[in-house]
Amino acid sequence: MPGNTFGRLFRVTTFGESHGRALGAVIDGCPPGIPLSEEDIQVELERRRPGKHLGESPRREPDRVEILSGVFEGRTLGTPIALVIYNRDARSSAYEPLREVFRPGHGDCTYFWKYGLRDWRGGGRSSGRETVARVAAGAVARKVLSRYGIEVRAYTVALGGVWARRRDLSEIERNHLFCPDPEAYREMCRRIEEARREGDSLGGVVEVLATGVPPGLGEPVFDKLDADLAKALMSIGAVKGVEIGAGFAAAEKKGSENNDPITPEGFLSNNAGGVLAGISSGQEIVCRVAVKPIPSIAKEQETVNEKGEPVRIRVGGRHDASAIPRIVPVCEAMVRLVLADHLLQQLALKAFREHAQLP
Repeated sequence: MPGNTFGRLFRVTTFGESHGRALGAVIDGCPPGIPLSEEDIQVELERRRPGKHLGESPRREPDRVEILSGVFEGRTLGTPIALVIYNRDARSSAYEPLREVFRPGHGDCTYFWKYGLRDWRGGGRSSGRETVARVAAGAVARKVLSRYGIEVRAYTVALGGVWARRRDLSEIERNHLFCPDPEAYREMCRRIEEARREGDSLGGVVEVLATGVPPGLGEPVFDKLDADLAKALMSIGAVKGVEIGAGFAAAEKKGSENNDPITPEGFLSNNAGGVLAGISSGQEIVCRVAVKPIPSIAKEQETVNEKGEPVRIRVGGRHDASAIPRIVPVCEAMVRLVLADHLLQQLALKAFREHAQLP
């Protein structure tokens, strides 16, 4: 069935379930000669790994990646790169009471209605656990982008109703929420502790910043760069909204306020978020995503079972109080995959233009 592969030239297929033997990714289209090691990927997986901080799932997964193919003597071959991460701490017994029950806010019911059966162990393929494969693939894309000076960073700008007022990017790696505002970070931690005590969960907003992106990335009309970015970010299970640049705030502006004036020295503002007519302008690309609260909560909820009978449940198992911060490296990974794919498309067009001696 389709739906598990992303990209055109830089193509990624992920596989695996939350409580299956392993998860992983196959990357096809990565250029040859890119230095790549398991440690390059492990660094990114460590940022996503569960069980390190307050409010995160206590599931203790080492998330050690193995490169099965596509790399020889520390460099990519240009052939498919296969990555695998084995599940070491899955405890499916906690989900036995939910074998025939649909958890509110999860894909249990929709997967069942679509396929006629489902993997009830932690959500199977619909689990946030699937994103470990995306982060691994995104680490490979990062190596490609770095050769062209393109960097992608994501950070938390809101959690549980607390908004960051500062954007000090030097603070991002100094706290476990990847928050650029130390004062907001402390308040966010208090909100997480409150939600955890109440058996509840929190949502938030993540901002993604891509720098060094050259002008010209993006394809008309349906494969616009911002359209692909929106699709990539919306494909993350916990994401319920995406905006580029000024986003929804643009709806409240006048044209004279929203347009980004152009001077010989460059743009004077960036309401467009680095994309015009679906093509990168050379400015910083700015995206924001709305992250819903984790649906697995200890509070009693109403639902039904597979027979349509009413049931009241409290979801057990090991769960995060918020998808933030672990979703932050996932957002980075998805933006990297889009940019790597569009970069390769633009390089192919550039090579053709040069060969044909076109301007």
